[in-house]
Amino acid sequence: MQLAPGLHRVGNDIIAAYLVEGDGGLTLIDAGIAGQYADLLRELKAMGRDAADIRGVVLTHGDTDHIGYAERLRSERGIPVYVHEADAARARGEVASHPEWGTMRIGATARFMWYALRKGGMRTKYLTEVVPVHDGDVLDLPGNPRIVSLPGHSAGSVAIVVPSVDAVFVGDALTTRHVLTGRRGPGPAPFTDDVDAARASHAKLASIDATWVLPGHGTPWNRGTKQIAAELTAADAPRR
Repeated sequence: MQLAPGLHRVGNDIIAAYLVEGDGGLTLIDAGIAGQYADLLRELKAMGRDAADIRGVVLTHGDTDHIGYAERLRSERGIPVYVHEADAARARGEVASHPEWGTMRIGATARFMWYALRKGGMRTKYLTEVVPVHDGDVLDLPGNPRIVSLPGHSAGSVAIVVPSVDAVFVGDALTTRHVLTGRRGPGPAPFTDDVDAARASHAKLASIDATWVLPGHGTPWNRGTKQIAAELTAADAPRR
C-alpha cells in the first residue's frame, strides 16, 4: 500500500512493516511475522521492485512480530539487519520478556491471535546475525534513516526518522490500534516492559519533526508528531 511517494506499508492495521524508496534501492523498516513475506513480495511487485532491491532491514525493536522474515532476507539474500544494541539479544532469541498483557477484550484479542497464527506467527526464526546501532546513528541506507532511542516498550526500542519521506517509524513505542482491546487512536502499546519509560518516550516524540508517524500496529498517522505527542500525553494521564 502506497502511503506517499517513496513510502509504502506492508501488512495492515494489525501488523505492519514499511518500505522506503531512496537512492540506490529500498530500506525495509521491521519485518512483521513470517507469513507476511508473501505480502512483502506482492508490494515489491506492485512497486516494480523485488527483494534484491532491499539494501537493509532496520528494526524498531526485537519482538517476534517485528522480526518475522528478517532472518530469511538475511540468510537467503545477504541483506543486513540493524537493531539497537540493547535489543540485539532479544532479536537473536537469547532473552525473552514477559510483560503484563493488561486490559483485553475477547473479540479484539482473538482477532489478533488468529491473524498472527494464520500468518505464521509461530514460525518466526530469530536472527543469527545483527548489526547493532545506537541513538543518533545515521545509517548508510536508502533514505538515510536516523536512529532515535525510545526505550520503554523494550530497552532497545527506537524511532527511525527518514526525512526524505517526512516520516518517523515508531514500532511499538505507541499504537493507533490496541491489538488486545481494539481501541483506536494514539495510545500506549500493550506488552510494554517499562511503562514509565514509555511515557517519557511519548513526550520525546514532540521533538521529532515529521508528518507521518507509523506504528507497527494501527492506522498510519499523518497529522504530525506534535499532535500525536499531545494525544499520547492525554492517553498517558492517570484516570480519576
